[in-house]
Amino acid sequence: MTAARLLLTLAAALWLGATLRDGWSDWVDATTLPGLVPATSVEVQDRDGTLLRAYTVADGRWRMAVDRAAVDAGYLRMLIAYEDKRFETHAGVDLRAMARAVAQGIWNGRIVSGGSTLTMQVARLLEDSGTGAWAGKIRQMRVAWALERRLTKDQILGLYLHLAPFGGNLEGVRAASFAYFGKEPRRLTPAEAALLVAIPQAPESRRPDRFHDRATRARARVLARALRDGILPPDQAEGALTEPVPAARRPFPALAPHLADRALAEDPVASVHHLTLRADLQAAMEALARDVIHGQGERVQLAIVVADHKAGEVLASVGSAAFQADQRQGFVDMTQALRSPGSTLKPLIYGLAFDQGLGHPEMLIDDSPMTFGTYAPQNFDRLFRGTLRMREALQLSLNLPVVQILDALGPAKLLAALEKAGVQAAIPGDQPGLAIGLGGVGVRLEDMVQLYATIARGGVSLPLTHRMNGPDAKHPRAEGQRVLGAAAAWQVADILAGLPPPPGAPRNRLAYKTGTSYGHRDAWAIGFDGRHVIGVWMGRPDGTPVPGAFGADTAAPVLFQAFSRLKRQLDPKPPAPPQTLLLSNAELPRPLQTFRSRAAALQGGSAGPAVTFPPEGAEVDLLDGGLLVKVQGGRAPFTWLADGVPLAVARRDRATLLHLPGQGFVTLSVIDAEGRSDRVRLRAR
Repeated sequence: MTAARLLLTLAAALWLGATLRDGWSDWVDATTLPGLVPATSVEVQDRDGTLLRAYTVADGRWRMAVDRAAVDAGYLRMLIAYEDKRFETHAGVDLRAMARAVAQGIWNGRIVSGGSTLTMQVARLLEDSGTGAWAGKIRQMRVAWALERRLTKDQILGLYLHLAPFGGNLEGVRAASFAYFGKEPRRLTPAEAALLVAIPQAPESRRPDRFHDRATRARARVLARALRDGILPPDQAEGALTEPVPAARRPFPALAPHLADRALAEDPVASVHHLTLRADLQAAMEALARDVIHGQGERVQLAIVVADHKAGEVLASVGSAAFQADQRQGFVDMTQALRSPGSTLKPLIYGLAFDQGLGHPEMLIDDSPMTFGTYAPQNFDRLFRGTLRMREALQLSLNLPVVQILDALGPAKLLAALEKAGVQAAIPGDQPGLAIGLGGVGVRLEDMVQLYATIARGGVSLPLTHRMNGPDAKHPRAEGQRVLGAAAAWQVADILAGLPPPPGAPRNRLAYKTGTSYGHRDAWAIGFDGRHVIGVWMGRPDGTPVPGAFGADTAAPVLFQAFSRLKRQLDPKPPAPPQTLLLSNAELPRPLQTFRSRAAALQGGSAGPAVTFPPEGAEVDLLDGGLLVKVQGGRAPFTWLADGVPLAVARRDRATLLHLPGQGFVTLSVIDAEGRSDRVRLRAR
């Protein structure tokens, strides 16, 4: 062959090769790829990222989002070495491996090894195509080449980690790790890693929960290859062979199911919901609920809410003892159900009285038969104690004293305080009467926990949140409205801390209150220390009575157990604010020594006192710290108070110069010699 002919032949070959290459390249570029973003399970995580609950995707499969960095490095090395050792260098199809597989198949008359790369497996999984037919194999090769051109190696491996089949409705390494080992795939033992490498090759016939022996043998082959390739040292490979293969699937985490469902309803499009809960504490509270309900009857239910009242965050929320359709109606979230609070509103009523100068912990009040129009309340035990201190009346949870106080305050003031505290109260017939002070109102457990958190925080509300990724996540949460003065809130907390604990519970001065609704339908216990607040509700979701159920006997022991599972010892409560009036009854100003009911005050004949200056809602400038106040009506002498603290005692003049402790909002009260009072809210500048 002449040189000219040789050059012509070479040029023709190069042209043909370039044409074929360009045609092949155009063919690959024209590939229509399937969707490259697989749907993944919606997840609910706790404050530290621990999985609380996950939901299957639309077709009922478990397919959980996973990042390569969150997968055990040993598993990834074992996977690539076993499935596709030239994964990092080939362009989607490993021609050497494919040629070897074909040659071995011809020589042995059967398939000895596969030639599919991880990229080809991803192509098959994306299109859910078979592996046997030549047309299917060519399609996988074409898609694999196209994937390598459009994605990085990390992205391709990430698709495999999401889509690899592990038997049944399990897809992806993270779902498999939870189902077979009950944990994230971040740290796997060599035995666990080898099993996860082996199953996807034959996911239905190597499921360890159904074909345990096959799964064990397949794992052994992966471990042998890892030993041969130097992935594992001999001692680790031998130890891995002795590690048991799981014989059953584990349930996926399902903590806080009620709150998880609520989070999804609030934001249906979010793929991950970060809650303020603590997974360990949530599990402990759910276990406590199960233990308590066991043996309580097949219809009794329990709910618990734990919150950090300083941060305003829910740390645990147990809507029922078991999330199941049973006679206890476990699917109903009893933290959100409207129930009668029994006596648990009494601390707020006393706090309002302390705050507005109508009462003091050492003030004397009568516990005797009385009527309020047609309303004739009785104590729970139908006994009467006569005259006693307000402190004792609250600790004994007597009804007659608190109704007298509410009658003097007016039900509207109680409802306004509840609204400020974030409690959404449902009033039967929208007609608030004195009965609301004894539980004649519908409230939610979570709201009641928020109310007691307000008392624990010195009287300032902070709406509870259960989301970490809400609008407040990057900024300090703003405090809510002031419901009680700091002194009044401290006095209420001090009284509640003096309650004796249930039998067998530690005498740790936990501030708590119990409540029992009419007919024994609801049993409550809510308590707090210097950091946390916990609320417990027991009863039947259908509202039928539970004979013999008392908050003190049934719910209070659970409250103390919940605190013991939360922490070893209580956080100290703050000291009394400087303005707190710490005096005995004899040392109190005369109008604060004995409570006079509104009816008794009206029987005095003359009109009660009325503050004529400053008017309600005024903004007044202080002159050298002083404020001139005026009163009309009533009978001298007069006692003037600011936020429940006496500033002027036994004054006979109707105009008095008061020296306020500082600027800002203040409730100014005046009490006359008959115990009648009036008050205004103003802002001092």
